[in-house]
Amino acid sequence: MGSVTSAQWLGYPTASIPRLPNGKPNLAAPAPRKANGQPDLSGIWQVPGLKYLINIAADVKDVPFQPWAEAVYKERVANFGKDDPNNRCLPSITPEKIAVTSPWKIVEIPGVTIVLYESRTIFRQIFTDGRSFPADMNPAWQGYSVGRWDGDTFVVDTKGFNDKGWLDTNGHPVTDALHVIERYTRKDFGHMDVAITIDDPKAYTRPWTVVEPAVYQPDTELIEYICEENNKDPQHIVGK
Repeated sequence: MGSVTSAQWLGYPTASIPRLPNGKPNLAAPAPRKANGQPDLSGIWQVPGLKYLINIAADVKDVPFQPWAEAVYKERVANFGKDDPNNRCLPSITPEKIAVTSPWKIVEIPGVTIVLYESRTIFRQIFTDGRSFPADMNPAWQGYSVGRWDGDTFVVDTKGFNDKGWLDTNGHPVTDALHVIERYTRKDFGHMDVAITIDDPKAYTRPWTVVEPAVYQPDTELIEYICEENNKDPQHIVGK
C-alpha cells in the first residue's frame, strides 16, 4: 500500500483548548461541556497503538464464538489475513474504524453527530434527532447509526451492516445480524473511553464488550487518505 502520511497542519494551535504555562495542551484538564451540560466530544481523537486493530478481543478471555465463526477466525489467522477487505482498500467497518492507526474527528451539531475518519476519507452520521432505524435498511459497510445521551455518556446504536467486514485484522467475523453499541465517555479533556459491545447472534453466542482508550490529538488536522492510490498490497498477500 502507498505510504501513509500523518495529519497535516502540524503545529497550528487548536483554538480554545486548555494549555499549560509552557503552552502545551493540558490533556488532564476537565472535560469541556456544552451549553446544555453534556460533555462536548468534539475534536480529533485516536486510539494509540495497534492492539485493538490487530485483535479487538485482546482483553477478552473467552470470545463467545459460534462454532462456524471460530473456525473462520482460526482460518483467517492461519492465512495471515490474506482476504482482509482492507488489503484491497475496501472500508473498515464500525468498530474497526475506531482502532485504525490514523485519527478521526467528532463534529457535534444539533440533530446529528458526524465522525470524519482520516482512514479512507470516510464519514459517518450518527443521528440524534430522535429518529429510529429505517424500516428497510440497505446493508452498508458502516451500517445506520442513532445516538442518545445516558448521563455523561454518548450511546450509539448501529445496525444494518452487510456481512463483508472484519472486526479487526485478525479476522473476527460478523454477519448481517451485527448490532454494535458504542458508549463514548470523555473522562477529562484529553482522554475518552469507548466501550464497544458486539451483539451478533449469528456469529457469537452472547454479546461481548471491549473498552478502547482514545486520546485527544491537539494542534493538528486530518489529511486526505486515498487507499486505492499506489496500493501495492494485494500482490504480496498470498497467505500460507
